[in-house]
Amino acid sequence: MGQRVKEEGASERRSVMGRIGIEPTGNIIPGESRQTSLWSSVTREPWPTDLGSKAEMSAAATLAGAAPGLVPGWHSIPWKQVWRNVRRLQARIVKAVQERRWGKVRALVYLLTHSYSGRAAAILRVTTNPGASTPGVDGDRWDTPERKAAAFRKLRRHGYQPQPLRRVSIPKSSDPSQLRPLGIPTLTDRAMQALYLLGLDPIEETTAAANSYGFRSHRCCADALDQCYKVLGQRDSATWILEGDIKACFDRISHDWLLTHIPMDRAILRKWLQAGYLEKDAFFATTEGTPQGGIASPALANATLDGLETLLREGFSATRPQRTRNKVHLVRYADDCAPRRRKGSGTGPGLERHAA
Repeated sequence: MGQRVKEEGASERRSVMGRIGIEPTGNIIPGESRQTSLWSSVTREPWPTDLGSKAEMSAAATLAGAAPGLVPGWHSIPWKQVWRNVRRLQARIVKAVQERRWGKVRALVYLLTHSYSGRAAAILRVTTNPGASTPGVDGDRWDTPERKAAAFRKLRRHGYQPQPLRRVSIPKSSDPSQLRPLGIPTLTDRAMQALYLLGLDPIEETTAAANSYGFRSHRCCADALDQCYKVLGQRDSATWILEGDIKACFDRISHDWLLTHIPMDRAILRKWLQAGYLEKDAFFATTEGTPQGGIASPALANATLDGLETLLREGFSATRPQRTRNKVHLVRYADDCAPRRRKGSGTGPGLERHAA
């Protein structure tokens, strides 16, 4: 771990802990008696409910040295210590995932999402985002240090109930004549999503597809283009490119699939998915999909689409003769993907069937 590995059709990248600022040491040897499935951790009962402010402040005191019952002023928060605590816990989550110690993963995620440092980092992300001045249905804005400090008390699992999203329509960048629906959560809901994303990101970055580049840390369009060059720049490379865009990707994801496979607090996730939205003063329930505009939505969509690369590899590159004959690769940026195949390989109908 920590070394770069190059495979056919795969990209070179740093280890996950290297990207979050902490390099691992030594070799990781997974235990044989532990759970062997990442998703087995989410089939258990939901996380236990908080016992109140006493449980929260005990975690806060442990991680950031905050006195019980006291929320410090916004400008007096030790941000270096906050980020050090968050990065350290995320590095431990990555190591636990790679060791396949799912019970420890759950415990570390719980500690991070209930910590003072985690809440501080989530509030900072929300209030420094360009959309921080855009309120949700409650009209609330965290535009003063006092309101930001008061937001700590709102980020609690116990009694949390997300409000409906405020639905607006914006022109699509690809075609301004068409409108894209955008759901705007309240600041409290945005901060809760940012908080739980701190625990979900290390897991997803460790288990994500190698050639997925959209909405991921330290990855961009240039990385996707570089991978395209690697799989197309050789003399015997694939000669056909199929560009695909999944229609209504965010709007059609199954709630049942997300609740079964996303390794996070299922009670919180279910509340997000079923919060509904308000459009022109009318409430609409949500029975499928993740709202475009939510902080956690890109991570949920990426986790849903991560199986595409594995599916194509099993169908067309399971053996060496198949890899030599078909030369099928997948480069994906969010819901935009570009499978490549060799001309005359006869994989066109198969690729279209898998993409459908």
